Amino acid sequence: MSENPLIALQRYGQSFWYDNISRSILENGEMQRLINEEGMRGVTSNPTIFYKSIKSGTEYDEQLRELFQSGKNLSAKEIFYELAIQDISDACDLLMDVYRQSEGEDGYVSIEVDPHLAYDTEGTIREAKELFNRIGKPNLMIKVPATKEGLPAVEELIYQGLNINVTLLFAVQRYEEVMDAYLRGLERRVEDGKDLKKIASVASFFVSRVDTLTDKLLEEQLKDADNEKAEKIRSLMGKTAVANAQIAYDAFKKTFSTDRFLQLKLKGARIQRLLFGSTSTKNPEYSDVLYVEELIGPGTVNTMPEATWKAFKDHGKVARTIDRDIDAARAVIREVESLGISLDEVTTQLEEEGVRLFAESFDALLALIEDKRKSLA
Repeated sequence: MSENPLIALQRYGQSFWYDNISRSILENGEMQRLINEEGMRGVTSNPTIFYKSIKSGTEYDEQLRELFQSGKNLSAKEIFYELAIQDISDACDLLMDVYRQSEGEDGYVSIEVDPHLAYDTEGTIREAKELFNRIGKPNLMIKVPATKEGLPAVEELIYQGLNINVTLLFAVQRYEEVMDAYLRGLERRVEDGKDLKKIASVASFFVSRVDTLTDKLLEEQLKDADNEKAEKIRSLMGKTAVANAQIAYDAFKKTFSTDRFLQLKLKGARIQRLLFGSTSTKNPEYSDVLYVEELIGPGTVNTMPEATWKAFKDHGKVARTIDRDIDAARAVIREVESLGISLDEVTTQLEEEGVRLFAESFDALLALIEDKRKSLA
């Protein structure tokens, strides 16, 4: 029998995490099966995932009814965190063996701070600590967005000893700032004589959305392009996202091979792994495993939604691809920019949209809980 490609990723230094959580897969044995049979080594969540989970079934109704009738007059946000904390805690317990066997490399479950705090450094720090302490699991990661205001929060939370998943990353330059914030947090711990061994972090670099927006800008240019230019434009479609992520990986390799990091490594520090998120293919004309196959390499994680991991298990090819041709990746970005498309503007727009969409999902989630309050009362 041929090897499961999801498990084969581990030979190339990449971990498969599942971008999904719901009470049904925690309770019906599916998550345990994913760990045992599919090589799943971590879980990521976000407000959109929780919205779908709560809306799609009745698994949460019993706990919701108890919370509504508790007499504590809890807000929709407080109720959401009660639901989420139970799911995240249960997932942490299921992944605890992976966490122990990998000596803290894998086995993490991520929960996001309220997206409305994306531009509020102090609010992010406060809520991250509150969630981390309430859940109280060593294999919990708190997701903090990589906004300008998020960077000092990342540094402070790493300094305070939390595991952090830095999310909503689109630009290589911002990613370099994230790695710097991580290292500064560790350096401050060293100065204060604190231990580095138990701290883990990933930087979640979003992939497919870069193509969605760049391709749209390229298509607009097709309208009045001559044949030669049109050919060039078509040759670039669906190439920017992978190139951008491969350049990010090049920055990752450089940062974690510096003397600055080596000094920290000698004291027990881990690399901050590069996690690829938003890896489902949005354009049906592209391969449904494009954003997995082209981004395989050591020190990385790919967090996949259900359709993507199933497709990759079925027909994914496993090889070290991520740094196969960094010059070609840089050439793609140069070509795109030569057409007047600024990758800086693309990634800035995506970050702003990402924050807004997560905030909208969070609001929809709270509205759903209020609807449940009425229907279950």
